[in-house]
Formats: sequence, C-alpha cells, structure tokens
Amino acid sequence: MASRREPPDLAALLRQKKAQEEAASKPRFISKKERERLAAEKKAKEEEELKRKETTLENGHSNGSSQPLRPRNEIPTGPKAMRADDRGNRQGDRREGDRRDDDRGPHRAGAKRGAPMDDEGRRTKMEMNDEAELRAKYMGPVVNQSTFSAKKKRRRTAANKFNFDWDPDDDTSRPDDPIYKDRLEPVFKRGGEESTDELVRRKAEAIRRGDPETGEERARQLLEQHERAKQAAKRKALGSHWSEKRLEEMKERDWRIFKENFGIATKGGAIPNPMRSWEESNLPRRLLNIVHDVGYDEPSPIQRASIPIALQARDLIGVAVTGSGKTAAFLLPLLVYISELPPLNDVNKNDGPYALILAPTRELVQQIENEARKFATPLGFTVVSIVGGHSLEEQAYALRNGAEIIVATPGRLVDCLERRLLVFTQCCYIIMDEADRMIDQGFEEPLTKILDALPVTNEKPDTEEAENPQLMKKYLGGKDRYRQTMMYTATMPPLVERIAKKYLRRPAIVTIGNAGEAVDTVEQRVEFIAGEDKRKNRLREILNSGQFKPPIIVFVNIKRNCEMVAKDIKSWGFSTTTLHGSKTQEQREASLASVRNGQSSILVATDLAGRGIDVPDVSLVVNFNMPSSIESYTHRIGRTGRAGKSGVAITFLGNEDTEVMYDLKQIISKSSISKVPDELRRHEAAQSKPQRGQKKVEDSGGFGGKGGWQ
Repeated sequence: MASRREPPDLAALLRQKKAQEEAASKPRFISKKERERLAAEKKAKEEEELKRKETTLENGHSNGSSQPLRPRNEIPTGPKAMRADDRGNRQGDRREGDRRDDDRGPHRAGAKRGAPMDDEGRRTKMEMNDEAELRAKYMGPVVNQSTFSAKKKRRRTAANKFNFDWDPDDDTSRPDDPIYKDRLEPVFKRGGEESTDELVRRKAEAIRRGDPETGEERARQLLEQHERAKQAAKRKALGSHWSEKRLEEMKERDWRIFKENFGIATKGGAIPNPMRSWEESNLPRRLLNIVHDVGYDEPSPIQRASIPIALQARDLIGVAVTGSGKTAAFLLPLLVYISELPPLNDVNKNDGPYALILAPTRELVQQIENEARKFATPLGFTVVSIVGGHSLEEQAYALRNGAEIIVATPGRLVDCLERRLLVFTQCCYIIMDEADRMIDQGFEEPLTKILDALPVTNEKPDTEEAENPQLMKKYLGGKDRYRQTMMYTATMPPLVERIAKKYLRRPAIVTIGNAGEAVDTVEQRVEFIAGEDKRKNRLREILNSGQFKPPIIVFVNIKRNCEMVAKDIKSWGFSTTTLHGSKTQEQREASLASVRNGQSSILVATDLAGRGIDVPDVSLVVNFNMPSSIESYTHRIGRTGRAGKSGVAITFLGNEDTEVMYDLKQIISKSSISKVPDELRRHEAAQSKPQRGQKKVEDSGGFGGKGGWQ
C-alpha cells in the first residue's frame, strides 16, 4: 500500500524562502575569468538569436506565408497586406518602413511608433539594470563625478556681468517724484560767488513773492531745512580745521592735530586737553585782563599744554626748549593757586611765603621777578628775590612785611634758612626753573636741603589720588592745601630724574618739540675759520654788512677773551658791553640794562648769558668760540629766535672743536631751515660720535662753572 503523501509544511516553506532570499541578497564574488566567460556566452547567445530572427523573416517572405513563421507582434506580410489602407497608402510601404525601424532595434522601433516595448527590449533594459546593480555591489557607488556644465557656466557669467546700458526705469533723480518733493536742492559755494546762505535766502524770498497763499510757509520750511542741513554737515564734517570749530565740537582727532601743530606731547594719567586761546584757559577774568594788558596775544605751546594741567593741582614736569615762554606758564597757575589762600596779615606774614621759585642764576631770578611783578602787583601780591651780590640785611628788610612769592637762587636761599631769616611753614607751591642747569652748576645738595625744609603735612600721597583734581584741590583743614611741585627743564639728565622721582607725586609730563634741540626759528650757519685774527676779520665783515639789526650777542669761552673781543668791536665803531663772572651783580645788571634799552648794540659774553637771559629781539648770535658741549651751543643760539621771531646763529669752528662736530652736524640736520655745510659733513670727526671720557671743562665764568661733563 502506497504511503500517503504529506502536505508541505508552511513554516518550512517560509524558512526555505527566507534562506533563499538571504542567499540571493548576499553579494556573490565572481572572478574575472568567470565574468569574461559569462559575457562571451551572452554575446554568443545574442548573435545566435539575431541570426535566427533574420532567417525566420527571410523564409517567411519567400514562401508568401507569414502565419507560422511570423514572430509575435510583427505586421502581416501576405497578399492581404497589399491592400490599400484608408489613407490611400499601400501597406507594403509601411512594411518596408517598419522593417527599416526593426533594423534599428525593436526598442527604438516600438518607441518611435508609440507601441509598447517588446520582450527583447525589456530583457536588454533588465540586463542593463542588473549590470548597474552588480557594479554598485562590488565596486561601490560612483563618486567624484563632475557636475560641470558649460551651459550653466555661461549663464552664471552672463548673469554677473555688469551692464553699462542705462535703464530709464532706474532713474531716481526725477524732480516730480513724490519721494523728493521736500528735499533741499544742494547749493554749492564757489569762489567769487554768493554764499550758500545768501542763495537760500533769495530762493526763499522768491517763493514768498511767487506764491501769495502758501509761499510764506514754504519759505519758512526751506530756511529751517537749510539750517538743519548746515548743522548736520558741521557735526559730520571731518575736514573742518580745529580753529573753525567751537570747543564743544572738538573731537579726539582734532585734539591730535592740534597737538601735532604745536609739537605738544603729554603723558602721565588723565591729562586735560590743551587750551586753544586765553579765553578758553579757565583763568579768572581779572587775570586774563592783566594778560592782555601785558601784551600776551597768543599762548605759546608750553603755555597751552601746562596751564590746564597746573590748574588741576597736578604736579608737573615741563620739558621745553629755551625761549618757549615757560615763565608765564608757571606764573599764571601759581597766582590762581595763592588767590584762593587767606591774605597775609600780622599773624601769618612771618610764617614764610606761599610760593617758592628756584632758578640757577641771579640774572634769571631777576628776570622772573620782573615778569612776576607784572601779574602779581595788580592782584596785590608781593614778590621778593633772594640772590647773591646783595647783603642779607637788605633782603631781610624786604621780607619784613612778608611776601606771597619768593624767587631765589639755591645757594643764597640756603644761607637765609641757616640764619633763620626765612621759614617755609606755609609754603605750598614749589617751582624749579632750569632744573638741569641747577644740577650742572652743583646745586643738587642745596636744592635737596631746600626741598627737605618744606612742611611734610601737606605732601601729596604717592597714589592714584595724586591724579585726582577734585581731591588735590581740597583743603586739608583750615587754610592748608596739598603741596604742588613743578619742574621746568630743557633736558632730563639722571640727577634731575632722581630729584623728580623723590619730590614729585605722579607728575604729568609735557614735552614741547624735541628736548635738547634748537628751535626751528633759528637759522644755523657754520664757518671753518682757524685763528683768532681771521675770526675777528670775519666778525668785522658780518657786523659791517648791515644785515643784522642790534642787539647782537657774541659768545666766547673764557673771560679774558671777552674783554679783548669787546675792545676790538668797540674800535670798529660799535657800542658794546660785556657780561662775565668777574663782574659784580650791579655791573651785570647795568650791562643787561644797556643792551635792553639800546645804549649798547653788541653784548660780548661767556656762557653766563647762555641761559636764562632774555634780551628782546636779538637778531644775531655769533659763537666766536664753539662751546665744548652741544647743550651749551643749544642754549646760546636760543637767545635769538624767541617769542616766535626768526634769528640767525653763526658759529666759527676750528680743529680744536672735533669733539662736538658730530653732535653739531646732527642738530643742524634736524633743523628745517638750516643746512649742514659740506666741509662739516665730510669732516672725519663728524662721521661718528667720539668716545670721550669724563673730562671737566675749565671755565672761569664765575657763575659756578659750566659744570658740563663732556
């Protein structure tokens, strides 16, 4: 008995199907030889199929019977096909066309007629898809395929290309556009034509006359709009010069240009802006009136920069070239300071001065005294000078009623302190003028004694509070205020810096121009002349040329030459006087007075007149002997070209001046109006700075010596 056949298990069939699908989905590696064999078999099969089709078609056409031999979906080829169609065309013709289409492939023939694709076309497409799937499985997807299109590139280039053709629709300047109905037409000011304000005013007047109804309102709006446009232009304009702007319109850029114009450089914390004129200086009106009466029309650069700082009760170091107006720069803030203190009376007149001014030479002290009295006397303040050459009894008598301001040399002031003729109980304002010169003359020790004798209860703290104007202006109880110390110098040697660090608290530093250089108002000339006789002949030619008006200053290095040169000048018919250290104080004052009042046209002097001597309107300085230091040369030629006026300095050089030729060439080359002569430029000693040891220069000037270490 045959066994009964069991039906297939459905779960087993599903597992089998799933296993087959997983096996089919796994990639199957085919070697290169296997792929070549399969490709050859496929190609042979296709050729065989093609031959079979061609043979079938030929046999069917020759036998006249198409039914058994005709492939599927082919058009009949029997006698019935010879019948005409409805359009009058023979079907045989269509058959010929179809045959031509069949030669191009069944896919293209069917596609051309809109017929469905035959089996051969479907197989070809499936094979192509299979190849693509195999390629993706074994070789991965196609990457780094370029998407460049020349057509798109040309389209993008043409789109970004600027079109210079004018499109009338882009015109936005149409006057009848409602957007620009109320816009003010620009009116430009040209040289020789009416101002913009006048043109706008005339336009407004024409509107009033031409429109009786609304002309008044339109004209008013035009004027208001013009005024608003002017104000906006002023606010935004950067091209306006600082002199054309009000103080509140000044920007940081304007102040920077202002400082560059006057050669002002400042550092040391929060520094106030310089003053542009006396009216913007914040000085009291009474003091401003005195300034105008004295004849100070425009402030000098050092005055512009230092006065606003000093008015904030800040300690100050002023570095400026000689003849820059430093005296008024420290006098005016001093007077404002002591004006706020109680006046001197019988109770406090013996407690000392309120302010002390120190200077290195008698002549400079007397010059500062005379200048201070111009401002202090109208305000009711007393100025007393203490210098050598006068008896102590005479100076004690001058101090009997007290003095708000004392101007002194360090040596004589120390004598007064040691003899108890003077105390500094209430001194709260210290000024050191020509500080570097005082150090050069050996006044470091007397200067230290004076500064140590000042009260310490009103010293400023060495903290950031010393830079706070509000705190430094406060009273410390009663009448006392913080001490304010100011130092003015032309150079900053190490000893001067040491004193400044010890006695000044967080000072503001103001530098005018370049320290130690001559001013640009002095034309410097150099002539190589050896021997005193040749120099005297050349000096005679210069004086007889008539190019320079008196007063004229001739500098020599030693005292005995001073009298000899003056004697020769007098023999040439010129009125002359001398100034050197062997003269008494009265003789010095008489010599300076004769030059200032015009009695003597030429002053022959040693370096005693090199610094701190102000002789107005000196047109010429002649260095009969070149000084041994470039600093002394700078101060000598600084006697001319003062107060903004021009001057000339002529220097005679010889082989004995080789040590200063390099520095002389450098300082002349920095001047904008001077030219270095070829002989000095080519000189061997002017090519490099000499290596010099400390050599004390002998000078019998009688004013403490030149003191310059060369």
